[in-house]
Amino acid sequence: MPPAKKRARTYDPVKTRTAVLAQFGNVRKAVGTLTPDQLALPTRLGDWTVRDLVTHIGMAITAVHRALAHPAPPAQNAVILDWPFATAANASAIADFTHTLATQHPDLDTYLAEIEQTLTEHLDTNPATRLLETNAGAMPLADYLVTRTVELVVHTDDLNAAVPGLDIPYDRQALAACTRLLADALATKAPGGSTEVRIPPYAVVQCVEGPRHTRGTPPNVVETDPLTWLRLATGRTRWKDAVEEAKVSASGERADLSGLLPIMG
Repeated sequence: MPPAKKRARTYDPVKTRTAVLAQFGNVRKAVGTLTPDQLALPTRLGDWTVRDLVTHIGMAITAVHRALAHPAPPAQNAVILDWPFATAANASAIADFTHTLATQHPDLDTYLAEIEQTLTEHLDTNPATRLLETNAGAMPLADYLVTRTVELVVHTDDLNAAVPGLDIPYDRQALAACTRLLADALATKAPGGSTEVRIPPYAVVQCVEGPRHTRGTPPNVVETDPLTWLRLATGRTRWKDAVEEAKVSASGERADLSGLLPIMG
C-alpha cells in the first residue's frame, strides 16, 4: 500500500453530508422507476445484475451504520487517502455479501428508504469527529463519508451504463469530492512534480517523479473530464482507449499514466 500523504485535502463535513444524501436520493429515485426486466440486466461488474448493483450501493452506505454500531476506536490510525488502496483486498468478500443481500431484499424501494432514514438519523446524532473502524483503519466519520461519495458516484455511473436511458444525475458536490479524492490518490501513488493532471473544474494535482516545474506551462500535462477520470481510476476505462477516443489529452514524455491506473480495483 502506498504511504498516504500526511497533509491531505480537507473537506467540509456539512457539504459532504449534503452530497452523500443528495446522490443517494438521486439513486433511490431512479431505482424506483426500474422494471423487473431492467433490474435483471447485466452490468459491467462481472456477474452482477442491476439488482445486485443497487443492493451493493445500499450496502456501501450501511457500512456507516455497521461501523457506528461498534465502540469508537481509541485513536485514529488512518487517513482518507489510505482508503482507495484498501478496497481491493475486500473485493471477494464484498461480492459474496452483495449476492446474498440481493436475495434478501426483493423490495428495493423499501430497502433504500430504510437506509436513507437510518443514515440521516446517524448523522444527526453522531459528531463528524466520531472515529469509525473502517476497512482502511480508524478514521473520523467526516472522512469516511467522503469515501461514500466515491462509492455513490462510481456506481451511479455503473447504473447509467447498464440501463439505457436511465441517466441518473450527479450531485455536483458529490462528483467534486469523488474526483478530488481519486486525483489525490494518484498523487499519493506516484508522488512527484513532473506531471500535472487537470480534471476541470474540480481538481489539479502534481505527480510522477522527475524535474519539477515552477512556472509557466508544465512540460507534462494530462487533462480529462471528471467522469472519464473516475472510469480510469477505477478500471472502467483503459488509458489507451480514453486517449484514442480523445477523452484524455496527454502531452510530454511523462504524461502516460497507463502504468499507474487503475488506482482502485
